[in-house]
Amino acid sequence: MYPILLEFGQFSIKSFGLMAAIGFLLAYLVLTRTSMKIAKIPPIDISQFLVTVMLGGAFGARFAYVAEHWTKEFAGMPFWEIFRFDKGGLMFYGGLGGAIIAIALYSHIKRKSLISLLDMSAVALPLGHAFGRIGCFLNGCCYGRVTDSPVGLCYPTGSNPWYDQINAGLITQAAGKSLPILPSQLVEAALNIILFIVLFKLAKKERPLGFYSGIYLISYAFIRAFTETLRADPRMTVGALSIAQFICIFVFLAGIAFLLYSRLGKKVQ
Repeated sequence: MYPILLEFGQFSIKSFGLMAAIGFLLAYLVLTRTSMKIAKIPPIDISQFLVTVMLGGAFGARFAYVAEHWTKEFAGMPFWEIFRFDKGGLMFYGGLGGAIIAIALYSHIKRKSLISLLDMSAVALPLGHAFGRIGCFLNGCCYGRVTDSPVGLCYPTGSNPWYDQINAGLITQAAGKSLPILPSQLVEAALNIILFIVLFKLAKKERPLGFYSGIYLISYAFIRAFTETLRADPRMTVGALSIAQFICIFVFLAGIAFLLYSRLGKKVQ
């Protein structure tokens, strides 16, 4: 686990922040390659678009995390702690919702097709998300359940898995490392990269509006529902499902709706 990669006095480079930055850079490069074909947006306008989406996604991810962990972490704390992005604590589905709101705002201001912007974003999103999950792996969050399989990894003293396994009575404070756990973050990263490759190859041909969004939403719903079964970090639940798995149901249905819309065969104007 390497939550902090480099330190220079008061300044530090955190692994999650660096991986997120790499993910955004790669997403930018992908968008400049696909924007004209999918959304008829010149590459020169992608920087403004991506900054808008990044801000919406960041605030959405933070507020969703705060809402999910309000009772345990934020109740009674000063209000400004909600905005302490430097302390970590982000939720992907919240970020996705915030990004969609930002894209809708951009669409309204620039008078661009909302669905074409969502399609364009859907192609690049899995690649950026994959690097975010690598950041989670280095940071020690979103970790997997205990395993005796060969792929199990141990986190060091002071890590989130180590603390949580002590609280669960699985190890004592004398343990120099956690029990082996599944690298759920790397599994999700790998699946997102595969999804990106598929979408990027599909983007070589012009497709109807809603096609890429539908493929992404349906695919990610399955990816997330599966990787949730690998995780052991504290999760909110809705019945027998984690909150993320519950949301997957609606993400899947939204993906079906986009694909049905794409069957109408509309093109970007």
